[in-house]
Amino acid sequence: MKRTATFFAASVVFLAGAAHAQLTIEITGGGANQIPIAVLPFAGESALPQSITEIVEQDLSGSGRFRALFVGGITRVPAEISQVDFAEWKSRLADAMVIGQAQRLPDGKFEVRLRLLDVPKQSQIGSSVYTLPAGQIRLTAHKIADFIYEKLTGERGVFGTRIAYVVKQGARFELRVADADGQNAQPMVISAEPIMSPAWSPDGTRLAYVSFQNKKPILFVQSLSASKQPAPVANYRGSNSAPAWSPDGRQLAAVLTKDGSSQIYLMNADGTNLRRISFSEFIDTEPFFTPDGQSIYFTSDRGGSPQIYRMPASGGEPIRVTFEGDYNVSPRVSPDGKTLAYISRISGRFQLMVMDLESKQVQILTDGQRDESPTFAPNGRTILYATDVDNRGVLAAVSSDGRFKRRLSVQAADVREPSWGPFPGN
Repeated sequence: MKRTATFFAASVVFLAGAAHAQLTIEITGGGANQIPIAVLPFAGESALPQSITEIVEQDLSGSGRFRALFVGGITRVPAEISQVDFAEWKSRLADAMVIGQAQRLPDGKFEVRLRLLDVPKQSQIGSSVYTLPAGQIRLTAHKIADFIYEKLTGERGVFGTRIAYVVKQGARFELRVADADGQNAQPMVISAEPIMSPAWSPDGTRLAYVSFQNKKPILFVQSLSASKQPAPVANYRGSNSAPAWSPDGRQLAAVLTKDGSSQIYLMNADGTNLRRISFSEFIDTEPFFTPDGQSIYFTSDRGGSPQIYRMPASGGEPIRVTFEGDYNVSPRVSPDGKTLAYISRISGRFQLMVMDLESKQVQILTDGQRDESPTFAPNGRTILYATDVDNRGVLAAVSSDGRFKRRLSVQAADVREPSWGPFPGN
């Protein structure tokens, strides 16, 4: 359950645009049934300020769905399908390959053309053209990786999405936003007091979070526009915590103690029209909406130990969801509404679990000591969470089937409270 201790106040500074230390990715477990793919250097790529194909290859490899093949020893870089030696790449066991070309345009921008090829069939799967300024190499590479991912898997890629997380470095706390690969990190809020529970709005334009200002936790909503300051939306007596957005972005669920125990309330996104929807003498916390907006999952100790429950989003009689073990918290529902991720205490260890909501079958995904704060990628394929490594907080990601794992860390810093943003343009 979320911490409810009160901390002393300090100023909070909103920032945008300043780059900070990036998350470093370390792959810790391999995936199964990976697609072998060759991402060849693009003809004319040296004209770009940064290698776009290296980023594409890193994205695809980091997803766990692809195995990038060694592309060294090429005597000629093909730009067209007629220039490809398919026999060579078939001998290298490639199922797919990416070729392309890049050039500088007269206005100083760059044009990148790519072709995605089926090696066994010696045919083109798809092609795309991108025009970009020099400062958008990484963004365009993520778009290319998303294009390839969707063409080969039938699902949307998440390389162009963003994540939010909290970094503690010394006595300073930062709420940061970064690309899904951990790069391009930008501080949104800097404070001498703890920051917790960042939550993306469904359209990706705002972050709700908790800051321990004024000697207590206050709920803020931060626009990602550089011109706007964070706005407090819940500053009631006691604790204001655990924000969760409704799927339409119009409402926030939050946990308040203004009437005594921790209970769940709904409010408009600007903090107006507050109404209570849970009623118990126990702790009700960590609300999370289902994708259809009809229900809310939450954690409660009303049964004697922390367990996960579901209730109508308008309030009503809760239904208990978890029964295995005496400690199950932090419910998060997959984007398709079929899977519940949560943290369970097993033999003294806090580990990430998933439950099939139809069959009720449960699977352990991790083997950490102190896993917390799960958050689904918007395509549901990966779960990002926080864990401890050598007494330091890091972020880790695991595929929803548990087969592929990777770790993201910031040197000499404690990283926690991840939240994965929506698809761009949602």
